Amino acid sequence: MVREAHANEGGGGRQAGQSRHVPVMLQRCLDLLAPALQRPGAVVVDCTLGLGGHSEALLTRFPEAHLVALDRDKEALRLSGERLAPFGERATLVHAVYDELPDVLERLGIARVQGVLFDLGVSSMQLDEADRGFAYAQDAPLDMRMDQTTGISAAEVLNTYPPGELVRILRAYGEEKQAKRIVSAIVREREKEPFDHSARLVELIRNALPQAAKRTGGNPAKRTFQALRIEVNGELSVLERAIPAAVGAIDVGGRIAVLSYHSLEDRLVKQVFAAGAANTAPPGLPVVPERYQPRLKLLTRGAELPTEEEVAENRRAAPARLRGAERIRESIE
Repeated sequence: MVREAHANEGGGGRQAGQSRHVPVMLQRCLDLLAPALQRPGAVVVDCTLGLGGHSEALLTRFPEAHLVALDRDKEALRLSGERLAPFGERATLVHAVYDELPDVLERLGIARVQGVLFDLGVSSMQLDEADRGFAYAQDAPLDMRMDQTTGISAAEVLNTYPPGELVRILRAYGEEKQAKRIVSAIVREREKEPFDHSARLVELIRNALPQAAKRTGGNPAKRTFQALRIEVNGELSVLERAIPAAVGAIDVGGRIAVLSYHSLEDRLVKQVFAAGAANTAPPGLPVVPERYQPRLKLLTRGAELPTEEEVAENRRAAPARLRGAERIRESIE
């Protein structure tokens, strides 16, 4: 079920906590989208609203634009509603997962948009709220659902998935080389007592890994936690649908910017953008018909990285990778 609300319907209570949320690569995102959003009546979609930092900046920088912002997390929508309330009906907040973008736009009567922004991965709010279970640095219930009203928790995944499936998840989504060793320990321990809190899982991973594997790469639990989060929220399957859908929703001359935080996300974005920017004509044609011409123009050379200064100010920006593209023609089937 998709729910729409204007920003001034956010509700009372705790403040949106702007100080907790430092938008990643904010200025570069705004600059990438600017040529498409300076026209009167432009519509920009923030597919990952979070605490509203990017959305607030978009509404401020482009005073004639209308914002549609999506998030699956109802608490994020409430807090962002407070933050964006001064913009009134220029901001429409929607409870939805970002692969639902075509349905959301249809419900709102919007045929095409001029800009789309994705800031992928777990939000600052979700990391900072101890009871969500996203962070391996503090003990919390193993939940990890971005929308806590639906789906299975990380604890259910750990306690019920067959060993082979757990190994696959850790390898595919966490790029964890020690997946078999970790899963063997998980299966042994869950038979004694089901998992329900993060500290026990972190300790198990520390004990399961050989010393050499613990010397580099930060907290040894981070890859397992990433893998569980991606599985619980279906992040990659959602992203596989969402990026092509977003490209399809953009008007000619419109632009899309995507911030990724690990190689799996970035690879998916790169593939969609590269396919859209490719000439698909059979080899040897003297003249390339329009239907084979590229639909996208790449706006970034590869993936752009945050500056050293930004990483120093905001450590969560370190793994960010930014890609941008412009829609340059309609699809001709």
